[in-house]
Order: sequence, then C-alpha cells, then structure tokens
Amino acid sequence: MVAMVVAATIPTCAPSTNGDVVAMRSSALLGNPLPGSSPAQIAAFNANADTFAEVEDVADGVGPVFNERACGNCHDVGALGGSGVQFEVRAGHFDGVTFNSLESEGGQLFDLFSVTSLPASERASIPNCSLPPNGEPVPADANVVALRRTTALFGLGLVDATPDATFIALAAAQPIGIRGHAAHVPNLQTNGTSVGKFGWKAQVPTLFQFSGDAYLNEMGITNPMFPNEQVPQGNPAFILPCDGKPVEPGSTEDNGGDVQAFTDFMTFLAPPPPPNITGQAHSGQTVFSDIGCAGCHVPDLTSGQNANSLLSNQTYHPYSDFLVHDMGSLGDGIPGNGDVGRTEMRTAPLWGLHFVAPTNLLHDGRATSVQDAIQRHDGQGAAARDAFNALPPGHKNNLLAFLAAL
Repeated sequence: MVAMVVAATIPTCAPSTNGDVVAMRSSALLGNPLPGSSPAQIAAFNANADTFAEVEDVADGVGPVFNERACGNCHDVGALGGSGVQFEVRAGHFDGVTFNSLESEGGQLFDLFSVTSLPASERASIPNCSLPPNGEPVPADANVVALRRTTALFGLGLVDATPDATFIALAAAQPIGIRGHAAHVPNLQTNGTSVGKFGWKAQVPTLFQFSGDAYLNEMGITNPMFPNEQVPQGNPAFILPCDGKPVEPGSTEDNGGDVQAFTDFMTFLAPPPPPNITGQAHSGQTVFSDIGCAGCHVPDLTSGQNANSLLSNQTYHPYSDFLVHDMGSLGDGIPGNGDVGRTEMRTAPLWGLHFVAPTNLLHDGRATSVQDAIQRHDGQGAAARDAFNALPPGHKNNLLAFLAAL
C-alpha cells in the first residue's frame, strides 16, 4: 500500500495585484548589499533590487500558470530577499518503486494560479483563455502531495562562490551515521553536472540557474535558459490563447536581462547579521555542538577564489552543510533533480532563523515552533533529536536560546 504524503493544506490565496513594486515587511538588519560594497556597487545592487521587486503582468509574459508575479512577492520576510509564507505544490504518483512526476498532467510542480485570476484589464489581450483561475489542480492519480515554503536568499552569493569540492569534502568528513551527499544535478550553463546548493532538495547548482528556473516555473516567463512555456495541466492547447506576450520562434519573453539582474541582486545580498551569542545562548552553542547538531548545521564555511573581492575567500556562518541527508519521515516524498532521493532534504541554513515566523517552520510549515521542528527530525537527524530529548531542562533551554539568537 502506498502512503499518501500530504504536508499541509494546499493554499487557496489570490495572486498579488498591487502596483509595480511589492511592499515589503522590512528590517533594518536585512536586505543590504555585502559589506564593503562601493558606491557604484550599491547603486547597481539597488537597481537590481528594483527589478527583483517589480510586479510583472500578462503583457510581460506572466503565465499561462504561475505562483506569483514578482520575486519580491514571495521573498519578503524581514526584507527583500527573505523567506516567504507562500508554498508551492509538488505532487506525483509513487507505486512503491517508481515515482511518476505526472508531467503529462502538468507536474510535478502544480502552479497555484492562472492568468484568468488577474484583473480584467490585464486579460484584454487573452480573451479566449479558458484556464480555471485556480491554476493547476493536483490530479486525482497523485498519491504524493507536498508543499515547499519560499526560502530566504540572504548570503547565497557566498554559497554560490564556494567550490563544489568544499561540499564534497564536507560529506566525506561526516560520520557515517549522518553522512550526507553533495547532490549532483544538471548544470545548464555547462551542459554537465555540478553540486546542487539551492532549494529544499539542493536541486539547483547556481544562482543564475535558480533565477532562470524561478522566472519560468514560478512566474511563467520564458528566458534563454528556460525557453519553453509551461504546459498547463499537460495540455499544450492552453498555451497560445493564454499567452499575453507571444514571441517569434527562437526568442523568449525575457532576453536574459532580468535573469541576470535577479542573479546579481542575490549574489551581492548580504548574509543575516552575526548573532549576539552571550550568556544562556553561549551555553546553548556548546550544547548545539555536543549533541551533534553542528554535524549537519555546519557553522562556518569559506568561499573560494573569486574575481570579486567581496566574495573571494570569505568565511561565512550559514549553519548548514548544503548537503542532502536522508530525513526519513521528514522528507517530502518527492525526488529532486539529479540524484536526490524522495526522503532526502538539503540541510536548512539556520542563519537568520529568528526572522522566520516560528509557527511556520520546516519545508512545509508543519512545525509550529523550533522545538517542534527538532522533534520532527527523523532518519539521519534522529540521533540529534534523541540527544536533545535526553538533555536536562536547563540544557534544552540553553540550546533553544542559542537557536533564538541565530
């Protein structure tokens, strides 16, 4: 018997329709360019931030199906580039041996909205589009459904600038019981494979590919790296009447300029500020290491040689190894890109944790507190969970104080 994996209720919210630039919930501590940026670099960063926050419409090529209309509509918690409260829907059919992504029915990503959900003034150019406004319903034959929350982007330029060899060496050095592996995924820039670093399944190897992928799959805008429209519900007949920006064969809705702007914004987005580790939190930091949390949530990494000094040989503090680990019941049941299995998940970076809503944690929001998130660790995370449960109350409180400071 195949178990149904349903992470949470599928959201039924409406897409954003506000203005040209999304309004962000901001924090003065987040959303800044990398320390040491020159005036010219800051100006470029701000221009790219505007592009990242711009709300696209049908005339720009949004759709036919999409999850949001601006990068900043999803990435806005704390500041532009933060995590979000949106959940994308992934689904497929698992027969106990083989996972079917149901591509002929629109999968494995099922977008939440279609262009018919937008105001009538925007739909004037697509009067014959007959898609339902609620996007792509999950097919009846899907027996695995999972949600994935928007991840924060702070500091990821430093991760992008870290050599693949660093992550491969990290995996080799981990004890066998918690040893993860560096996901090997297709790199569309090299036509080869590289170590995946981004996304809940480490399914994307570079920020450039991350940008192009999201522009198509989250917003429905084609670009040179992802030139083909999504096929709503697997039916190509929906594309032409629902496409507000048809282009000539060989062309795309974005010529690559926006994808590069998104990439540059993320590349130079500063990491969260260093936490204030004193008193009880300092004691908790020791507990964090002693019970094995730091084995996967690695505190310190160092980027490689880079043409830009802001990214070159910089030590940063993500509290992640960016490897995928078998997390047992905490896995989402959906295989990733490349060689990532159904129960494997990338170690979530903990930097900036206190900027995330504490009642909406883990990839699918199933945890309602940090302590609940710990209790839901399974598979290779079970040993650290059990060690936490064996702690005396004072040590538990110290550890939670440390995590609250991150």
